Amino acid sequence: MDKVVSSAAEAVADIPDGARLAVGGFGLSGIPAVLIDAILEAGTTDLEAVSNNCGVDEWGLGRLLFAKRIRRMISSYVGENKEFARQYLSGELEVELTPQGTLAERLRAGGSGIPAFYTATGVGTQVAEGGLPWKYDSEGNVVVASPPKETKVFSTAEGDKEYVLEEAIVADFGLVRAWKGDRHGNLVYRQSARNFNPLAAMAGRITIAEVEHLVEPGELDPDLVHTPGVYVQRVVALTPEQAADKKIEKVTTRPRPAAGPSGDATVDDAATHGLGG
Repeated sequence: MDKVVSSAAEAVADIPDGARLAVGGFGLSGIPAVLIDAILEAGTTDLEAVSNNCGVDEWGLGRLLFAKRIRRMISSYVGENKEFARQYLSGELEVELTPQGTLAERLRAGGSGIPAFYTATGVGTQVAEGGLPWKYDSEGNVVVASPPKETKVFSTAEGDKEYVLEEAIVADFGLVRAWKGDRHGNLVYRQSARNFNPLAAMAGRITIAEVEHLVEPGELDPDLVHTPGVYVQRVVALTPEQAADKKIEKVTTRPRPAAGPSGDATVDDAATHGLGG
């Protein structure tokens, strides 16, 4: 089945207001930026986004957030985005903070048909006991807090241990970015851009993948496929310009050491670090 659609706008056209989106990426690495921009252009609003973080102020999910299109976030990290903090603390945004590994497993479980699972992460904290502020009002009062979760004791090699029950996440739509993909929806991610993308792809009832390099069926080595096409319903082939348009979240610089006796030139050289996609 050829799953390629003509444009990102066509791929996201049926995403309704109020939809839950599972979005791949970590920082700015591997984010489906073209699909996010298409949703922004479509005017879709009142969204719930499930993603490790919410991009930055001017890129990724941060663009939807800045336009007030996101109602609720489920994420594990909310740094690097001043608008996110402002909306959350002023009561404009509901936020369910989740430990990073737990978030990953909730997405994987949702894609695997597992409704819930027990984990030791969060036992003895507000993650399990409840009371984490999910939403404030304009005066700074907590109006929605996390509920207490079921716990259970299991026998382990180290003795009895307490675990907390975490529910799986299933999204209406999954949005991911892949390095390579074929017309059947088989996807390969490149290096750190693999991050949350396979999990977001699994968790979406309808998953849309933007791919930097579209290849024909049979060109991908089956042993190298990270997301099988069964999880993907739509594929958007990016232009070379779209594929190359990647941002770096943090850039730091350091001077090179002074020239030695060999006469090496002395220059200030930029050492670039961060989470580019």
